[in-house]
Amino acid sequence: MNIPKELKYRKTHEWVKIDGDTAIQGITDFAQSELSDIAFIELPQIEDKVKAGESCGTIEAVKAVSDLYAALSGEIVETNDKLGSNPEMINESPYTDGWFFKIKISDASEIDNLMNAEEYEKFLAEEH
Repeated sequence: MNIPKELKYRKTHEWVKIDGDTAIQGITDFAQSELSDIAFIELPQIEDKVKAGESCGTIEAVKAVSDLYAALSGEIVETNDKLGSNPEMINESPYTDGWFFKIKISDASEIDNLMNAEEYEKFLAEEH
């Protein structure tokens, strides 16, 4: 299981990479493997306001349709347009090419609510 050390994680299996006042978000290697072949993703729109922990899109896979949750509150400033025609990039490369969107963070204190890689690994071991 690939759990990059430089990222932050949520219990709902999203990851974020913090870059100043912006966060890049996607789903973890564990999440994409549980979903299996991802067929479609609905992302929020640029300028949409999202709130940490709330649904902001959906992921459709062979096994299930799942809500996509915002890891942090803020405004969507960029989306990964390549996923529309290539959703399999999420399965192939969840931490690089398969990123979902970038959020301009509105409340940096929310970062403290996220797990580091070690905490996420422990969470996975306990839950699964």
